[in-house]
Amino acid sequence: MSAILDFSIFPLDKGDSLSAYVARAIRIVRESGLPYVFSPMSTSIEGDWDAVLAVVTRCKEELEKDCGRIHVAIRIDWRSGPAGRLTAKIRAVEEKLGQD
Repeated sequence: MSAILDFSIFPLDKGDSLSAYVARAIRIVRESGLPYVFSPMSTSIEGDWDAVLAVVTRCKEELEKDCGRIHVAIRIDWRSGPAGRLTAKIRAVEEKLGQD
């Protein structure tokens, strides 16, 4: 069984430039060892339910050290079956695009 969790996290009380805070969260995602895809608006990670939620929790705990207000948006696609869907979903669409 696997969950693909897509999330964004950033402080609401630190001005306009938030990349340093996003970088702190991405460091946690990388250190988790879970497969992930980072994009300009969100990050997707794949793993079992508890593992992906634990990553988001660690990111929140990191930012709350010096942020008084944090925005977190989460979407989760849970499915029984094998892992590897994070890259398989992208590959399936890219293959279809190649058929045009």
